[in-house]
Amino acid sequence: MSKKELPKTYDFKNIETKMYQWWWDQGYFKPINDPKSVDHDPDHKPYVISIPPPNVTGELHLGHAMFVSMEDLMIRYHRMKGIPTLWIPGTDHAGIATQMLVERSLNKEGIRREDLGREKFLEKVWEWKDKYHDRIVAQIRRLGASCDWDRERFTLDEGLSKAVREAFVRLYEEGLMYRGSRIVNWSPKLQTAVSDLEVEYRSEPGTLYYFRYMLADGSGDYLPVATTRPETIPGDSAVAVHPEDDRFKRFIGKMVRVPMIGREIPVIADEYVDREFGTGARKITPAHDPHDYQIGKTHHLAEINIMTKDAHMNEQAGKYAGMDRFECRKAIWADMKEAGLVIREEPYQMSIPHSQRSGEVIEPMISQQWFVKMESLAKPALEAVRSGEIKIIPDHFTKVYYNWLENIQDWCVSRQLWWGHRIPVWYCKDCGEMMVSRTDVHECSKCHSHNIEQDPDVLDTWFSSGLWPFSTLGWPEKTPDYDYFYPTSMLETGYDILFFWVARMIMDGIHFTGKVPFTEIYLHGLVRDEHGEKMSKTKGNVVDPLIVMNELGTDALRFTLLVGSTPGNDTNLSVKKVEANRNFANKLWNAGRFVIGSLDKAPAEADGEVQPTAADRWIWSRMQTVIRDVERLFGTHQYGEAGRQIFDFFWGDYADWYIEIAKIQLAEGGNTAFNTARMLLRILDTCLRLLHPFTPFVTEELWGHVKEAAIDKGEAFAPAGGWEDALIIAKWPEAEDFNDAEAVAHMEKTRDLIRTIRNLRTERKVAPGKRIEAVISAGENAEAFCEMKRILTTLANLDEEKLQIVGSVAEPPADMVATAVSGMEVYLKLHEQIDTEAEKARLNAELTEIRVHVDRLEKLLASPFAQKAPAAVVEKERGRLAQFKETAASLESQLANL
Repeated sequence: MSKKELPKTYDFKNIETKMYQWWWDQGYFKPINDPKSVDHDPDHKPYVISIPPPNVTGELHLGHAMFVSMEDLMIRYHRMKGIPTLWIPGTDHAGIATQMLVERSLNKEGIRREDLGREKFLEKVWEWKDKYHDRIVAQIRRLGASCDWDRERFTLDEGLSKAVREAFVRLYEEGLMYRGSRIVNWSPKLQTAVSDLEVEYRSEPGTLYYFRYMLADGSGDYLPVATTRPETIPGDSAVAVHPEDDRFKRFIGKMVRVPMIGREIPVIADEYVDREFGTGARKITPAHDPHDYQIGKTHHLAEINIMTKDAHMNEQAGKYAGMDRFECRKAIWADMKEAGLVIREEPYQMSIPHSQRSGEVIEPMISQQWFVKMESLAKPALEAVRSGEIKIIPDHFTKVYYNWLENIQDWCVSRQLWWGHRIPVWYCKDCGEMMVSRTDVHECSKCHSHNIEQDPDVLDTWFSSGLWPFSTLGWPEKTPDYDYFYPTSMLETGYDILFFWVARMIMDGIHFTGKVPFTEIYLHGLVRDEHGEKMSKTKGNVVDPLIVMNELGTDALRFTLLVGSTPGNDTNLSVKKVEANRNFANKLWNAGRFVIGSLDKAPAEADGEVQPTAADRWIWSRMQTVIRDVERLFGTHQYGEAGRQIFDFFWGDYADWYIEIAKIQLAEGGNTAFNTARMLLRILDTCLRLLHPFTPFVTEELWGHVKEAAIDKGEAFAPAGGWEDALIIAKWPEAEDFNDAEAVAHMEKTRDLIRTIRNLRTERKVAPGKRIEAVISAGENAEAFCEMKRILTTLANLDEEKLQIVGSVAEPPADMVATAVSGMEVYLKLHEQIDTEAEKARLNAELTEIRVHVDRLEKLLASPFAQKAPAAVVEKERGRLAQFKETAASLESQLANL
């Protein structure tokens, strides 16, 4: 089948996979001006995005669908602008998540990772990685991602592993990487420290326990204290009160006795204490509470760890040793009741930290880990955004970014896992020497013993992810890719990882390369269900993007996600919206079939000078406005609104109106038919170019058919620069300096007139095929409407012989229904007799509605809007007000005549 023989329907199932492979085979995903090419121009600035690397843990979800669609839109747009464009793909090893899933799989077979040993277990994880990497990459391709797959990276590949070691050792040499005991988020089930991102806070009912902290002097006096975690009492190092709390000033400096343990601890004063919480006196447990940890550092308090790594009580808990932490809670409270130390209990709603991966309650715990000092790294990252060198979109996330970096804490980067980047530190078992090295160590640098071992921990996944924009380009080596493509241009990701990934990339980029890693950050929101609820398997409201694409096509899903999005805001997704956009793809296809058919009917060349019709001038003016608006919206990252405007123009102006008018103009033959066919083609070609970043598959397929038909037609139907080889590399439209305001205004009035007549016909139940008599009192527009008589009669189904278009009427025609629109009076012969009372009621209803519009616009134009809004916008609203007033006057006149 030749492309000219366009199928009746768009078969996305048969096109999408083949189209993607064709793009790749043709080399369209690779950047022009490649730094490895002989004619490379280093001054031709590229546009670069590093993909947020998906975890190799499972299936595509809507978060992937959103970021892939958004980034592919950005990439395809810049590629069509002729800019050297690179999208670097890759995947993340996802330390905790991947190890947990592999362990879970092995556990079903009755195998524990300890049974296998580290080396054999890692072999199993690599097998898992290979399987799920291939799956997730195939699904990303399915979304149309035009990445340069030859440059794909994995966070554990050789090059990135070298970059991770370089970063670790350099930070250590600079005194920013250190090993020490600090409080961390401890996951008892996973047996590792976890990042803040992997902690999920849930609001749950709990209990506030009030008890007596007895003075150690034997006086019988006590401080009333409240806690939500009695099991941590054995780890208390002090009781703190606010220094200005008159209730407790007399206790400051005295000693109290830890309930059921007997150890004496001091009463201290600290401004952090919240006088409104509980009793106003706070027990301080530095080893098991992050806030208490800071107070403990200030007052040099003992850090008493009372739990094992599996959250059981240790020997520091006295007789409670060996108990699970929640079992201990019950036991110690029961003993305190018996000892007369309990005051009361009351219900208390709590925010409980859970491990996002394994679900259990996180235990804040002192642990020896590797940490990075963050304060000096954070300062230049703050300045980069403050100075405008990096722009965050939307801007309101800038304050959130500042707040986090201004209050940043040292970062725990070690994880007690086997899957990940092994910490490049070795310990000598004979002399205790610690060696930090970029290469593997086999001999002690101090005593030359070979009895050494590597640190068993691995680095937090975010440590390697923080190097992503430059490690993927070859850093720490000075590669051609690194020299040309770094810094990258755009970082597009979800707002939920602004701190955990985005901020760390900025800090690392500036610190290790001396340059910001990107200049813009676009943060998209979460994808929620149609009611705005967060999707979850528990609620049963999860939308599977793979199922949606199989049933409705990739373009429909992409367009729905993109047009429904605004920077930083969550998006509601319903399958009904996707169905509607599947219909849009079909509308595009049908328009293409009509245009190709129209080329056959029109002359191949003009006979003399071509005079475009008012409709031609209107649609071309509207097209230029849309091009300008889309370019402006893309420039301000309002991609969703840009897509909506293209959609509205194509469906509303082009498909529903110009194509219908074109049918009439094509029938006239000659130059009118020639110019109409050419205009149909030019508009469709432009729309397909504008839509390509949103809906790449249907636009590329349709454009190929249309292009071939136009080439067959002849030179007169070629675009100015000729036809490109493919739409993916075709030139992005540029607006012409063309604006026929008169044609646009007249066409708007024509459409209003036709809609009004159609509505009245429907309201009065006039048979669709019946042609009716009409009188149009068009004032100064009469001559223009006479030129469009054929369009009016065809689209409004009027009797051409009996249609009268006049400047004004002396007397309203008898037995005709009157209405007014856009300052014109319209009289229609709908029935032989008119029900005067019903007609009055109809006209009054219309007049009431018009007066509402007049009142609204008068208030708007009397408000500050008239001074603040752009002059063109204000003028447009004034024009609308004038039209509404004309229509109101006309309706009042018709009512008076009745």
